[in-house]
Amino acid sequence: MSFDAQQNQTTNRQIKLASRPTGEPKPENFDMATSDIPAPKDDEMLLRTVYLSLDPYMRGRMSDAKSYADPLEVGDVMMSATVAQVVESNIDNFAAGDLVVSNSGWQDYSVSNGEGVVKLDKDMANPSYGLGVLGMPGFTGYMGLTDIGKPQKGETLVVAAATGPVGATVGQVGNQYGLRTVGIAGGADKCEFAVRELGFDVCIDHKADDFAEQLKNACPDGIDIYYENVGGKVFDAVMPLLNAHARIPVCGLVSQYNATDLPEGKDRLGMLMGLILRQRLTVKGFIIFEEYGDHFPEFLETMGKWVESGAVKTKEHITDGLNNAPDAFVKMLNGENFGKTVIKVADVQ
Repeated sequence: MSFDAQQNQTTNRQIKLASRPTGEPKPENFDMATSDIPAPKDDEMLLRTVYLSLDPYMRGRMSDAKSYADPLEVGDVMMSATVAQVVESNIDNFAAGDLVVSNSGWQDYSVSNGEGVVKLDKDMANPSYGLGVLGMPGFTGYMGLTDIGKPQKGETLVVAAATGPVGATVGQVGNQYGLRTVGIAGGADKCEFAVRELGFDVCIDHKADDFAEQLKNACPDGIDIYYENVGGKVFDAVMPLLNAHARIPVCGLVSQYNATDLPEGKDRLGMLMGLILRQRLTVKGFIIFEEYGDHFPEFLETMGKWVESGAVKTKEHITDGLNNAPDAFVKMLNGENFGKTVIKVADVQ
């Protein structure tokens, strides 16, 4: 079914998981439904969604394959971090009108007991930044680089998906640490933006026929830190360039999220394991709030100052309308977004 394009004060529009996708998600995997607006009980508050975040990890939650978190059940509202406004509150620390970051999902209204909800400055110029550079993606980039990457001045950092919300943060934090920053992105326009606006020393287009050769030329001293969130052919080109004791923070593998079978070609697992041994690599996967949740205030203070001063810049890819979330989600998984993907659901009031 379809529903009205605009949020209203009488109906709660919801987008639910209708069926588990095989490969790329399709329209029939989503169900557009409506329900009554929920009423908050004691020690609860009613939230109205203003922006919702689209992130690659959500594709994994649509599957029932074993992962670090439980999958969505068919019939569940699609999950998402949101910037929301408090409509009604029965919680002492929150009042009507407050802007918050919550996990309300793909719907207009939700009820929360306040757990995991972060209050934003009501005068914040760009509240949607709470879903990007000042939210989970920025936090992921910051902690992955600083704690696992252990950057040292003069080292070479290579960043996959360099203009995405995580990669853009990693590269700019790398600049603050005096690293040589090499970005990888899909397309000349994204690479130009990475160098001109984000301050990467160089950016390589992974769509180029000679991508691996260009990456090698851009890293004459090898690679000390590779921030991994893509996998696939990008990692294949990175592997032979990794220096001894290189560090690889792994926060995602977007190139594989729609895969329904093993990749074609020879099995490279043995080669990778041998490389880890010979080069004494540190390869660590992490789930940001599980490992680093207590560091969020420290991150917010540091990153907030960098964003305010212009030392760290961000680009958003904003789509209007909750009804457009499924299509925007698929385009993001295919790399058709440019910057942090956000759905604008309604205006701040």
